[in-house]
Amino acid sequence: MGELGKFERKLPEERRRALITATLACLAREGHAGLSIRKISAEAGISVGLINHHYASKDELVGHAYEALSLGLLDNIREKVEAAGSDARARLSAYFRASLSAPVLERSTLRTWVVFWGMIDHSTIMTDVHDRTYAEYRRLLEDLLAAVWEASGRPLPDLRLAAIGLVAIHDGLWLEWCLNPETFTSEEAIGLCEQWTDAMLATTSG
Repeated sequence: MGELGKFERKLPEERRRALITATLACLAREGHAGLSIRKISAEAGISVGLINHHYASKDELVGHAYEALSLGLLDNIREKVEAAGSDARARLSAYFRASLSAPVLERSTLRTWVVFWGMIDHSTIMTDVHDRTYAEYRRLLEDLLAAVWEASGRPLPDLRLAAIGLVAIHDGLWLEWCLNPETFTSEEAIGLCEQWTDAMLATTSG
């Protein structure tokens, strides 16, 4: 799960999970402005003193929750990719489906993510978490794209830029769907990512 340990001082696993769940619930309900350690304490059933013992600040706890949510969703995507077998294109398609379906494609996830994004400008902790978790998603996509191109026998594109572009397409589709689920379906969003991949393959020649 990445570098979650940097945000905690040997917090027992059960209480760590309770704090993360409580922090995410309070963020979705209160937003960052209304969030407080006292509210998280009440939600989690864990004393303020114990929370303050393990986390130096509210931002540190929120950063921990951000990383846990982001990498938890990524773990779910990786599981779906591995379940797709060894075919390179099937694995990439599994990535598209997992990243554009629940639990990633849910409006409750958007509400929490918007709070995280709103904190990045004034929190170095949140900036650091975003940069590291974004790099994890991009690295997985780079690997999947490389395998597709190698299987096709075509020259590799700039994998860094290809992954950045595909993440941007995914994030735009995810954000628009969360704002208005009537705009398009999950299947249509997945189809757009497949079409993008087909178009990229068509522009390279063996």
